[in-house]
Amino acid sequence: MGIHDVRNLVALAGTESTAGSATGATNYESTQPADNGYQIPPEEIRKIVDAPPTPTLMFSPTKKTILFLQRRSLAPLSDIARPELKLGGMRIDPEYNTKSRMSFYTGIHIRKVLSDNNIGEDLVMTGVPEGSRINYCSWSPDGRYFAFSVREPDQGEGPVTLPSLWVADAETGKARQLLGAPEYALNTVLDHFSWIDDTRLVVCTIPQGRGAPPKKPPTPFGPKIQSNEGQAVMQNRTYQDLLKDSHDENLFEYYATSQIVIVSIDGQALPIGPPALYCDVEASPDGHFLLVRYLHRPFSFIVHLARFPKKIEVWRPSGEIVKEVCDLPLAEDIPISFDSARKGRRSVNWRNDKLATLYWVEAQDGGDPKNEVSPRDIVYTEPAEGGFPQVIAETDLRFQGICWMDDDLALLYDGWYKTRKTRTWVITPGNPEKEKHILFDRSTEDVYGDPGSPKRRQSSLGTYVLAQVRNSAGNKCLLLDGRGATPEGNIPFLDLLDIETGEKERIWQSVKEKYYETLALLMAPKGDEVLTLDNFKIVIARESQTEPHQFYFVCWPAKTETRITNFPHPYPQLKDLNKEIIRYARSDGVQLTATLYTPPGFDSAKGKLPLLMWAYPREFKSKDNASQMRGSPFSFAGINSTSPLLWLARGFAILDGPTMPIIGEGDEEPNERYVEQLVASAKAAVDEVVRRGVADPNKIAVGGHSYGAFMTANLLIHASDLFACGIARSGAYNRTLTPFGFQKRELSGRHRRPTSR
Repeated sequence: MGIHDVRNLVALAGTESTAGSATGATNYESTQPADNGYQIPPEEIRKIVDAPPTPTLMFSPTKKTILFLQRRSLAPLSDIARPELKLGGMRIDPEYNTKSRMSFYTGIHIRKVLSDNNIGEDLVMTGVPEGSRINYCSWSPDGRYFAFSVREPDQGEGPVTLPSLWVADAETGKARQLLGAPEYALNTVLDHFSWIDDTRLVVCTIPQGRGAPPKKPPTPFGPKIQSNEGQAVMQNRTYQDLLKDSHDENLFEYYATSQIVIVSIDGQALPIGPPALYCDVEASPDGHFLLVRYLHRPFSFIVHLARFPKKIEVWRPSGEIVKEVCDLPLAEDIPISFDSARKGRRSVNWRNDKLATLYWVEAQDGGDPKNEVSPRDIVYTEPAEGGFPQVIAETDLRFQGICWMDDDLALLYDGWYKTRKTRTWVITPGNPEKEKHILFDRSTEDVYGDPGSPKRRQSSLGTYVLAQVRNSAGNKCLLLDGRGATPEGNIPFLDLLDIETGEKERIWQSVKEKYYETLALLMAPKGDEVLTLDNFKIVIARESQTEPHQFYFVCWPAKTETRITNFPHPYPQLKDLNKEIIRYARSDGVQLTATLYTPPGFDSAKGKLPLLMWAYPREFKSKDNASQMRGSPFSFAGINSTSPLLWLARGFAILDGPTMPIIGEGDEEPNERYVEQLVASAKAAVDEVVRRGVADPNKIAVGGHSYGAFMTANLLIHASDLFACGIARSGAYNRTLTPFGFQKRELSGRHRRPTSR
C-alpha cells in the first residue's frame, strides 16, 4: 500500500480558473498568509464562510413578540486562543470564569406579532456595551422582559470584565444591568440563571472575596494512589479533560464554586445559602421552592463531574432548607454497558403539571442491565413539603423520560438499546393502580414506522405539558409531530391522535414537491384550555434546494399562510448548485443512499469532476431498517465553516452522507464485521458516482469527522484502490483505549484486527 499524502487533494483539480467552473478545473494558487501569519482560504470559500448566518428566532411565552438573535459566522482567533483549564471533563476560561470557547449572540432585534399575523417594525435592543457577547437569553414568564448574560470584549490591557446579568424591556428595547462585578459577577461554569416568576431570577455568582486562584505547588502533595482493595470490577470509558491531581481538584473547586443570589428586576439582590458547587438551581412551577443540586468531594480522577457526589435539596427562596432529597455518592462503578444507570435516585425533577411536586426514578437492577429483574425501574413522586414518596409507574426496560399532562394523563417512555426497542406508555399519575397501556412499541431504527412525537405547550404555570387539541369529532387528542420518513424522502406531518380510540387525523403535511417544510413552533399562548382547530396556529419553516428556510404562520381553519422572514440567500454564488438523493445497492443487497451535489452549470458531457465523499458510519440491527431512506431531496444545502460542501466553490462534486451501515443481526454485534461492511459500502458509493459519469475515478477523496475519521483511516488502509487521499478530522484511532464501547458502538473487548481497531 502506498503512502497517502493530504497534498494529493490539491492535485485532484485541474488548472483553469474557477469561478464556477463545472468541470472541476480549478487553479490552486498558493494561499497567502494573512497579516497575523495564518493562511487564509481562497476568496470563493472565504465569501461563504464569512457570510452572516441567519438569526435565531425566540418567541415570547405570550407568542406576541419575537426576538431575532444576531450571530456571527466564526469566533475570532483571539477567542480560540484564550487560555483554558481542563477540569473534571470540561474546559474553563479562567479569566471570564465561564466555559471556554462559548458561541454567542452579537445583538438582539425585537419585532411584534400584529393582529393580522404580519410582523411589526424592527426594534434594536440598546444599552449594552459595543461588541458585547450575549448568552443565555430567556424570557420572563409573562413575556414583558428578557434576561441575558453579557461578556464585554477583552480590551487587551488589564483584567477582563467578568460576565454580568442584564434585563431588557420588550416594549422599549432598552437593556440595563441587574448584576455585575465587583459585587455579583456571574459564574456560568456549572449553571447560570433562571426565572423564578415574572419579576425574580435565581442566579449563580462568583463568591465575594474568594481571592486569587490556587497556585500549583512546586512539589506534588504526595504520590497518586488508586486502590481497589475491595477487588471491585470497574470498567470505564476513556474520558478527556479529567482531574489529574489535588491541584486540579482545588482549581475546579475554585472556579466552579458559586453563590446563589435572588435578584428582582428592580435590582434588589439577596444572597442565599453558602457558596457551593451548584450545578443546577430550578424554581418550582409555583415559584415557592427551589430544587438545588450541588457537587461535593470526594472528586474523581477517572470519571467526569457528572458522576461526582451530588446532593439534591429543596429550599425556599429565602435559603431555608425544606428537605434533603438525596445525597448520591461518587459513581465510578456504573457498568460500561449501554442502558446502565446510576444507583439511587436519578432524574430528580419538578412535575410540570403540579405546583410543587417532585418525581424521580430508581433502578431496581443496581443500575446493571445484566441483572434480570422486574421491574427494572420505578418512578416515584413526592410533594416538595410534607408527604411521602408514592410509586406512580414501573418499567421493565430502562426509563427514558416522561411527558406530563395532569393526574389523568402522562406519557412514560422506556427502551432498551441492545434491541433498539422503544415504548411509549399511557399512565394515570393520579391513580397508579390503574394499569398502564402501550401507545407505541417500535424500533428506534425504523424511521418509516415513527408515529411522531407529542407536542407540548406552556401551561398557566409556565411549564411545558402535553398539548391537547379537539379533533373534528370533538374528542381530546394528542398532537403528533412526525418527520414522515418514506422511500421518497421525509414528508413531515402533524396528526391528531385520539388516545381512547387510537384513530388519527392528519391536519397538516409538508408539500411533497419542490419544498421541504417542518413544524417550527406551536403558537399556543400560555394556558390550560384544550385547543381547537377553529383558532389553531403554527409556525412552519419552508426551504428548497435553492432557497434558505423562511418562517411562515399557518392559521386554521383555512390554513392561510403569512410569511414572517425574508432571509437572503447566504451564498448566492452557489444558488444553482445541483442536489440529488441517489440510491444504489451494496454487494450484499443492502440498499444505500447518499446526497450528490455538483457545482452550478455542471455537464457530465464536458468532463468528470474530482469528488469528495464525506461520511459517518452507523450501526444497525436490521438490514431492512438500514436500507430505509433518510432526509429530503428538497432541503436546503446549509454550508458552514467545516462543511465539505465548501469544495463546491472550487469545482468539486460532493457525495455527502453516503450511508455506511454496519449491521449485526440477531446476537451478532455490528462491529464483528466492521471492515468488511465498511469497504463494501464505500465501493458501492464509488462505483455509483463513476457509473453516473460524475466522478473521475482517479480523483476521489474520502473524509469524515470523529468516527468518520476512524472510517477514513480504515478505508485508506483496506480500500486504497478507491481513494486518492483522505481527510480524517478529529479522529479517535486507538481502540485499546475504548475496548468495551465507543459512543453508541458496542465493542466486545477483543481486538481481532489491530490495524483497524
